[in-house]
Amino acid sequence: MKTRTMAAVDLGASSGRVLLARYDGLGISLEEIHRFPNRPVTLRGHRFWNILGLWDDTLSGLRKARQVAGTLDSIGVDTWAIDYGLVDTHGFLLGQPFQYRDSRTDGVMEQVFARLPREVLYQRTGIQFLPFNTLFQLYAHELLQPGELARAHRLLLIPDLLH
Repeated sequence: MKTRTMAAVDLGASSGRVLLARYDGLGISLEEIHRFPNRPVTLRGHRFWNILGLWDDTLSGLRKARQVAGTLDSIGVDTWAIDYGLVDTHGFLLGQPFQYRDSRTDGVMEQVFARLPREVLYQRTGIQFLPFNTLFQLYAHELLQPGELARAHRLLLIPDLLH
């Protein structure tokens, strides 16, 4: 079997890294190729991901992985499953993505439960109720920036935004 070579982008709350994975049919080897800090940005009292910095560091890591491997058969991105970016019809971000630790979601869960009972929400989603879940972030986003969600052509979770 031909060895398959993949790059894995792993973004955590405080750092990111790009790993080179090789699979030869018998086992997988992993090599860290690039590591970088992930520092959120605070602006006007709100916390945002430095998505452009993360994009730049991700590309740097992927270039290094390709230099080491020659070719990449696949690339995967793993990040927080709750944060998102809003994109217009031309593919441009409407703004920096909020970070899940931003305070805009404080108290929002109870407002959502007043409109949609928690039992119904749990039946539909089956997820644990945490203030930073995407649903609560979206509700808080609409309260903070009315109409912006409607102006978005697409909502992309961070892994999709970076792909």
